[in-house]
Amino acid sequence: MGARSICLLGFGFTAKAVARRLSAEGWRVFASTRSADQAEQIRAQGYQPVLADPAKPADHDALRTAVSACDAVLACAPPGEAGDPFLPAFSAEVLYGKWLGYLSTTGVYGDRQGGWAFEYEPVSPGQERSIRRAQAEADWLKRGARLFRLAGIYGPGRSAFDRLEAGKTVFDKPGHVFSRVHADDIAQAIALSLERPDASGAFNLADDWPDTQANVMRGAAEIAGLPGPDIEPYDPENASPMQASFYSECRRVSNARAKAALGWRPRYPSWREGLKAIWDQRD
Repeated sequence: MGARSICLLGFGFTAKAVARRLSAEGWRVFASTRSADQAEQIRAQGYQPVLADPAKPADHDALRTAVSACDAVLACAPPGEAGDPFLPAFSAEVLYGKWLGYLSTTGVYGDRQGGWAFEYEPVSPGQERSIRRAQAEADWLKRGARLFRLAGIYGPGRSAFDRLEAGKTVFDKPGHVFSRVHADDIAQAIALSLERPDASGAFNLADDWPDTQANVMRGAAEIAGLPGPDIEPYDPENASPMQASFYSECRRVSNARAKAALGWRPRYPSWREGLKAIWDQRD
């Protein structure tokens, strides 16, 4: 029997972590990109590039050919104003019988005012990008996809250390916490789901320790042996649109279903273990 194969629709930060994990487990990885330069990078990493722009109907044949050749498909790209960028390329017949997954966001739960978010609750997105995510979820769910709702993603090259080095403003808003997840823990959950195809529905992927942004940034400085960052009281007048969006919602995310149904246990149960591992990798 040949190696199992998966097609990653989109090749961003999280998809790269998934590719590394599955390739190490013997999977053949196809990855789509709109960029010829990135296609060469994909090939150099030992994966099979699929050079196609889902917004161009002329490129849909390339996407369908790749998906038809694979056992599994993981949609990794966010929706645009017109909805999910990839679904228009595929008929139900092309996707039938394959393991399907969709990378979403815990933003679909909206503001829980510090309360916990569980998969059995209805989604209630409050922001436009989260509303689009919820619709994309519904569209992929109709095709039989598992939904992976991701908390704040971090990993090497995208962590509190990078924010420290960039000198970005750190705000402290009393009572505001959010959940995070290391990209490698997401990859582990996808690998487990592929081995448990009967486990369907939505899964929250988050660590065990929701916390404030200020605590994380102080902890990162401590791990790095740097002076603590300057932390300012949150002021919406001085916040960027993205920061204002971030601080407008507060929720803790339960990971109990992923643990029970997939046997998932995050390697990095809190930001402290995750950041320590990232720092150690820098040495």
